[in-house]
Amino acid sequence: MDQAPGSPQGPEDQRPQDAQTLPVCYRHPDRETGVRCTRCERPICPECMVSASVGFQCPECVRDGSGTGHAPTAAQPRTIAGGTVAADPRLATKVLIGLCVAFYLLQQVLGDSFTERLELLGQAYVPQFGSVEGIAEGQPYRLLTAMFLHGSVIHILFNMMSLWWIGGPLEAALGRARYLALYFVSGLAGSALTYLIAAPNQPSLGASGAIFGLFGATAVLMRRLRYDMRPVIALLVINLIFTFGWANIAWQAHIGGLVAGVITGYAMVHAPRERRALIQYGTCAVVLVVVVVLTLIRTAQLS
Repeated sequence: MDQAPGSPQGPEDQRPQDAQTLPVCYRHPDRETGVRCTRCERPICPECMVSASVGFQCPECVRDGSGTGHAPTAAQPRTIAGGTVAADPRLATKVLIGLCVAFYLLQQVLGDSFTERLELLGQAYVPQFGSVEGIAEGQPYRLLTAMFLHGSVIHILFNMMSLWWIGGPLEAALGRARYLALYFVSGLAGSALTYLIAAPNQPSLGASGAIFGLFGATAVLMRRLRYDMRPVIALLVINLIFTFGWANIAWQAHIGGLVAGVITGYAMVHAPRERRALIQYGTCAVVLVVVVVLTLIRTAQLS
């Protein structure tokens, strides 16, 4: 359940951009930023942001008479998705990686009993517990907890590298709250599709569903910023080949997470500014409703 992110390229800066970095401010090349001037669309850092009637504009557009002339501190800087520009734009990604590593260490210390109580399992008799366990047996929390478990060192290593590589820049571009919402709805969508389609006695675990969601949202963001799409498309094809060609990979989690990530990511970066939060979080709520419906349908089938 591993995947690798894409490598975008930014035309505005006349320099290659990869998936590990955001565009840099056109006036301060040493500063990454997820915010662009609403008129010329050049990347601008918080120091260069000038509050306008809609969003932020760069100093040159303001001097040309297109802005309001308000001081940069008149309003709080926002990301391209309307999120708050944080002091540490990768904090949520660091916390998610820390949680996955902590859960993996607990798996090693506490043994199989810990993993078998939290992994994604539809319905099966577990000899160690002497009972039938699974989501269909009143354990829906497995849809969430399975996202933090991993089956081997290689498994967690590849997933955490992918999470850092893709998640960090995406968190900086979307803002912390929107990024976390995207991560969890994508992961839950992957878990729900796995529960619906996979054999009920087949356990599944890993953060790959959520990471595939980040991958899908990154592709949407790259298109929105008019980056070269060929690298991300190529890497997506490679990852899908691994998904369907490699044994013991829960392809359902990958596909479910990817679809949810594309839908949610589109809402995050394309929502109209005047109703942005409503559309963004409303889309997340709709995806969660779909997760609940799929879970109820499968539970009814297994009951």
